[in-house]
Amino acid sequence: MPDPALPCKIGPVYAAVDAIERLFTEHGARPSVGVVLGSGLGAFVEELADRQALDYSQIPGMPGVSVGGHAGKLWVGTLAGRRIACLQGRSHLYEGYAPHEVVQGVRLVAAAGVQTMVLTNAAGGLGEGFSRGDLMLITDQLNLTGHNPLVGPPPETGARFSDMTYAYDAELRALALQAADACGLVLRQGIYAGVLGPSYETPAEIRMLRQLGAAAVGMSTVLETIALRQLGVRVAGVSLISNMAAGLSGGELSHAEVQATAEAGQERFSELLTRWCGLMLDAAD
Repeated sequence: MPDPALPCKIGPVYAAVDAIERLFTEHGARPSVGVVLGSGLGAFVEELADRQALDYSQIPGMPGVSVGGHAGKLWVGTLAGRRIACLQGRSHLYEGYAPHEVVQGVRLVAAAGVQTMVLTNAAGGLGEGFSRGDLMLITDQLNLTGHNPLVGPPPETGARFSDMTYAYDAELRALALQAADACGLVLRQGIYAGVLGPSYETPAEIRMLRQLGAAAVGMSTVLETIALRQLGVRVAGVSLISNMAAGLSGGELSHAEVQATAEAGQERFSELLTRWCGLMLDAAD
């Protein structure tokens, strides 16, 4: 578990963690599991009982969001009798934010005590047999953004040279497969490629990504995983395949399609995430 005292030496960071800790502890136990909700997937927060929220604008130093499908709120609530935290939306490099700003949200909730994080996203599918609307458990990642949140002065906590051998926790993946089976859902598995964006990939780039072993591609998640693993936080990830990637669908790509598919898949996504988080909380007890 990251030491909350270590990242709090700078005033704005201390104030941000303090604001989050007040939200986390105001009405019950501090949550140990957190979820980042990607494009169009924010409705999962409706599964939380006794939920309360902070707008990102109320958290000192927290970057805002400007992309459709990202509400920009930090929620805490109860799921199956235990408390979890949800970041409803995230910031991206393509919005003009620096790598350390993109990972600010997950670093802050880790500093406030979250020890396990589920990262979700909407992604383009390029895996063999994948279809629009599929759910994919992330087994590993390719960071092709050209950025790394650990670049800069030596960190105050965590390893300078962070090991990424086990980027996505095997035990958490096993629980995800168990949850999918209980829900009667097909959960595909594959490598997620993170790219800079905001333009979509060309068909030639998609062919390259397939050669590299990627099964899905998107514009988020990989930097958050690096930052969290550097802090010792356990990470799991799941992608909703919102569209087939360039050259595989026979049509042009749009963010409207991404949002529409994510919204259409909300019920299945929420069912899986609810069961999965419950298993993670059971395992942590």
